[in-house]
Amino acid sequence: MSAPVQAAYSYCEAVTGQQARNFAYGIRLLPADKRQAMSALYALSRRVDDIGDGTLPPDVKHTRLEDTRALLARIRDGAVDEDDTDPVAVALADAAGRFPIPIEGLDELIDGVLMDVRGETYETWDDLKTYCRCVAGAIGRLSLGVFGTAPGAPGVERAAEYADTLGLALQLTNILRDVREDAGNGRTYLPADDLAKFGCSEGFHSATAPAGSDFAGLVHFEVRRARTLFAEGYRLLPMLDRRSGACVAAMAGIYRRLLDRIERDPGAVLRGRVSLPGREKAYVAVRGLSGLDARYVSRQTVRRRG
Repeated sequence: MSAPVQAAYSYCEAVTGQQARNFAYGIRLLPADKRQAMSALYALSRRVDDIGDGTLPPDVKHTRLEDTRALLARIRDGAVDEDDTDPVAVALADAAGRFPIPIEGLDELIDGVLMDVRGETYETWDDLKTYCRCVAGAIGRLSLGVFGTAPGAPGVERAAEYADTLGLALQLTNILRDVREDAGNGRTYLPADDLAKFGCSEGFHSATAPAGSDFAGLVHFEVRRARTLFAEGYRLLPMLDRRSGACVAAMAGIYRRLLDRIERDPGAVLRGRVSLPGREKAYVAVRGLSGLDARYVSRQTVRRRG
């Protein structure tokens, strides 16, 4: 690896370590080349997210997102040189040359962030799924391009589908965790028909639920939906090699435990940000490395087929 490419990857790994603790924790379990590629994917994704979440006027955000889309086209065309001044572009171009990464997934991410820029809301779960597939399902499919599948693993033709579904599970967990923060930024992601069903249409602008609402009922309803997505998405684990499977199990396991905490105390998401202590993340990582989750999923799949 040339010095400019190595420097570009180092920059992306620094961004990942500083900005995405859960993600960085998971990819530590990967071999160096895959860890670097995942860092490059994260750094570009973070750039897109930061544009969408920033304070620039909507028209400027739109222009910058379309500039990023043009950069992706250059990467696909092999038009980014090692001495390019953009380290993220250099690293991602190298990663795309090493792994079969479906770069168009990052175009989908841009499409999803443009929905945020336009201030879109979602009437139904099917509507919200479209958004989640753009901003998270696509990341699952991009990651699968780096991970690859284990030789001879049964059912690999559905691997991309499971990666996409696991992305949806993670995103719905994020939405539940950040419901108060998003409300403060003028955003509502939970489906309007779910909010109406539980008397929460007024939104979440304080540390207490709307008067007369069944906020706990709403949270438990969405938790059940997320658990169903996790159960389906976890079927990806037996299709991955040991270290890739450990990475996915660690990242997904952290979010499943966040979901457990939210389920036990729904009001916590209105009072502050729910997170896991480091020791619990370490336990999840060890469990992933041991292959316990992958073996459990394999047994459950065999039972269903039986």
